[in-house]
Amino acid sequence: MSDEKPAYVLVDVKITNSENYERYKGLAKPLIEKFGGEYLTRGGKMDVVLDDLWKPTRIVLIKFSSMKIVREWLESPEYKEVAKIRLENSVGNFIVLEGI
Repeated sequence: MSDEKPAYVLVDVKITNSENYERYKGLAKPLIEKFGGEYLTRGGKMDVVLDDLWKPTRIVLIKFSSMKIVREWLESPEYKEVAKIRLENSVGNFIVLEGI
């Protein structure tokens, strides 16, 4: 059993081109799964209780087995190509968090 802690990718995204972003979603999902990632939420309903620091738009939360695996996914040549689509068709915040 590994001592590594799980890691979470938290994204708050504002989509600027829905058609192209749908293409990103279709290409990103299998790559995330290839690296063992699991979507915990993907733009579902939100109940924002407090928003003093930031006003969330569309939240995506993905669980990975470790920070190391997240980095491998983010730095993979396959995802770097797909990420270009995300960056050209949305704006947002992208945070990697170590779990407990």
